Amino acid sequence: MRLLITFTAVLAVASAQNATNRFPADFMFGAATAAYQVEGAWNEDGKGESIQDYMFHNYPEYMIGEDNGDVACDSYHQYLQDVEMLKTLNADIYRFSIAWSRVLPNGDLDFINQAGIDYYNNLIDALLANGIQPLVTMYHWDLPQALQYIGGWPNELLVDYFVEYARLLFQNFGDRVKWWLTFNEPHQFTMGYAMLGVAPSQPAPGIGDYLATHTVIKAHARVWHMYDEEFRATQNGSVGITLNMDWPEPETNSTEDAEAADRARQFVMGMFAHPIYSQDGDYPAVVRQQVDANSAAEGRPRSRLPTFTQEEIEYIRGSADFFGMNHYNTTFVTPGLTGESPSKTRDTAVITSDPVRLPWGLRKQLNWVASQYPGYPIIITENGRLNFGGRNDTDRIEYYTEYLGAMLEAINTDGVPVIGYTAWSLIDTIEWNLGFTVTYGLCEVDKTSPNMTRTPKESAAFMSEVFRTKELPSQYNLY
Repeated sequence: MRLLITFTAVLAVASAQNATNRFPADFMFGAATAAYQVEGAWNEDGKGESIQDYMFHNYPEYMIGEDNGDVACDSYHQYLQDVEMLKTLNADIYRFSIAWSRVLPNGDLDFINQAGIDYYNNLIDALLANGIQPLVTMYHWDLPQALQYIGGWPNELLVDYFVEYARLLFQNFGDRVKWWLTFNEPHQFTMGYAMLGVAPSQPAPGIGDYLATHTVIKAHARVWHMYDEEFRATQNGSVGITLNMDWPEPETNSTEDAEAADRARQFVMGMFAHPIYSQDGDYPAVVRQQVDANSAAEGRPRSRLPTFTQEEIEYIRGSADFFGMNHYNTTFVTPGLTGESPSKTRDTAVITSDPVRLPWGLRKQLNWVASQYPGYPIIITENGRLNFGGRNDTDRIEYYTEYLGAMLEAINTDGVPVIGYTAWSLIDTIEWNLGFTVTYGLCEVDKTSPNMTRTPKESAAFMSEVFRTKELPSQYNLY
C-alpha cells in the first residue's frame, strides 16, 4: 500500500511540472549554520559555558568520536572565510545564530560581554558589505549553563531572561538585522528535558518537555510584542520562529492512519505553531485531549501539559511576522503505542517509519502549513542532505535539485507564499551527537589546516548557479 500511495503522489506532482522553473525575482537564497556547530572559541574572550559545552565536556560519550564544539569550525576566528564562501554561493542571506553565553556569559544582564557583541557586529558588517542580509537566530540550543542551574526552560522565569537577552540583541544589532528568529526547532531542543544525550540531558519525559514547551511559547510571544512595541517603528524588521517537521504521511488510505498522521503533525509542529499562527490560538485540540486523558488515566491531579489562560491565548496568537520551517525527509505513520509512559511519544500514539527521501513530502508540508496558518510568508530555514564527506557530492546535488523542484511546484503551482530558502549547511559543521562523522556542508572544512580552510564542493557550484539565476535547470527531474 505504501508504494501505491507514493506512486499516486508522484503522478499528482508530475502533472504540475509545466510550472516555470524560475523563482520570484526577490526570492532570498542562502545557507545556514548555528553558533555551537561552527564558532568554537568556547571559552575565549569572556564567553560563558553553555549547556552544550557542559554536557559534552562532562559526558563525552554522548558524541560519536567523543568530539565536541570547543573548536568546531573555528568560525569565531575564521568568519571572513565563511563570508567568502557565501559570496561564492551568490547568497542573498545568511542564517546564523548568536551564542547567548557569548554576549551574556551568565545569561543575565549582570555582565555584558563586549567582545562577544563586537564579534557579531563584525560578522554582520562583513555580510552587509558583501550584499548579504543576516537572518539571525537568537536561540539555537545553547542555553547558558548558569540558567540551567535554575532549572532551564521548564522554569517560566526564563521568559524574563530571554526577553532581556533579546532586547540586548535588538539594541546592538537591530539597526542592521531585519530578519530575526526567536527559536530554532523547539520540538527538538525541549527533548533535552525528556531524555539523556540531548542537552541539558534531564530525563523527565512527558513532563519536563511540556513545561519547557510552555515557557518557550510564552518567551517567543513576549519577544515579538517587545519588538512590535519598542523597535519596529525605527528598525522595520520581522520576527518569526523556526519549527521543524519531517512530513508524516499515512501508511495506508485508512481513516485510522490519516488520524495518526494528523496527530503526528500536531504533536511535532502544531503544538508550537497553533498557539502562534492559528486563528484560534492555544494548543491543538488533539494534543490537549491526548495529554489530558492520559494524565487522568495515570491518576494525576492535573494534566502534564500546562494550560494557557484566555488572556495568554490572545496575547500569543498572531505573534509572528513570518513562518520559519525546517524539513529534511518524509516518514510514514500508523496508530500505535511506543515509548515509555509518560512521554510525548506515547501521548502521540503513532508508530513512525524511518525517514525517507521523498521530495513531494516538502510540497505537501508547505501546502499544509499554508492551509493551517494562512497569511504568513514562509522561509525554509533548513533543508539538506547528509553524507560522509568529500567534495564530489553528486548525491547532495540530486537532493537539492529534487527538493528545490518540489518547492518551486509549491510556489508556482500551488501558490504557497515561500519567500526564502537557506540550505543546511554552509560548511561542514559538528552535527551534535554525530560529531564530524557526517557532513551537510556545501563547503568542506579542512580541520587539519591551521586556518581550517574552506573549499567549495560540487554542490556549491550547482547551488551558486541556482542562487544567481533564481531558477533550476530546465531538465530538472523531481523524482
